[in-house]
Amino acid sequence: MKLLFVCSGNTCRSPMAEALTRAALAQVGMSGVTVVSAGTDAFTGDRASLNARAAMQERGFDLGAHRARRLDRQVVEEADLILTMTSRHKDRVVRLAPRAIEKTFTLREFTSGEKLDVGDPFGQSLETYRRTAEELAGEVERVVRRLVLLHGQGNPPGGRSTGGQADDEGGHP
Repeated sequence: MKLLFVCSGNTCRSPMAEALTRAALAQVGMSGVTVVSAGTDAFTGDRASLNARAAMQERGFDLGAHRARRLDRQVVEEADLILTMTSRHKDRVVRLAPRAIEKTFTLREFTSGEKLDVGDPFGQSLETYRRTAEELAGEVERVVRRLVLLHGQGNPPGGRSTGGQADDEGGHP
């Protein structure tokens, strides 16, 4: 399975979510999931922002090797599940590849059915990046719980069998 996180520049939110998800998947022993990220307006090759690197370093993650990648049709088509930071990002994904609608969700839509976006910390204080990292860590925990549950049931990642709220109903794997 290939999981794709999407934000704007691929220098803040999506690389942070990517790193957090890889670690969370390893912690629960779930293999077979490739986690990648891209940005709708990314400049390919850009490094993660300084404050994203700092906030994640405080959590034990090194984003020093991250290089931004611009979202394109190929990366969308290769993904099995696409989680975007905002509804605008979701719209951009679907415009690139209309059939991707079945596998594309905002992060909060996938984890809890909420229609809330993850705010962009770009250009803001380190404290704002810390709050974003904390927010993403909570959402990633819910993503991983849902993936474990869906994997155990043999459902596709975008499957609606749990209604996107497995963790809210005591359905811990």
